[in-house]
Amino acid sequence: MALTINDDSISGDHTGHTGRLVPGPQRAWEVSWLPGRLLDRSTAITAMVLADMAASSTPKPGDRLWPHIESWATVIGLTAPDALARASQPRDGISAEHDDAALDSAAQPDREAAG
Repeated sequence: MALTINDDSISGDHTGHTGRLVPGPQRAWEVSWLPGRLLDRSTAITAMVLADMAASSTPKPGDRLWPHIESWATVIGLTAPDALARASQPRDGISAEHDDAALDSAAQPDREAAG
C-alpha cells in the first residue's frame, strides 16, 4: 500500500479514489469518496490511507491494524466501519468524470502534432 502525494493531488496504488487541491485561496482538499467535504491536506492524506486500505484488504475489528483504522476514521469524523464502507465504493460524480475525460484525451494521439 502506497500513496503518491503531489502538491495538488493524492492517489493510491490500490484505490481508484483520489484527492485533489481545490482551486482557490483556501488551500482546501477534496477526496473523491467524501464528496462535498473540504479537508486540510493532512486529513485528505488520512482519508486516502483509508481508501487505499479498504481497496487492498477487508480489515475487521480485531485485526492488528483496527485501532489505527478507528483512529484515522475519527480524524475524518466517521466510525471505522462507515469509513471503510464508503471508501470501498467505486468513484462517481463530477470529479471521476473529469478524470476519466482527461485520461481519454491523454490516450488519444494529437492528430495535428502527428501530421
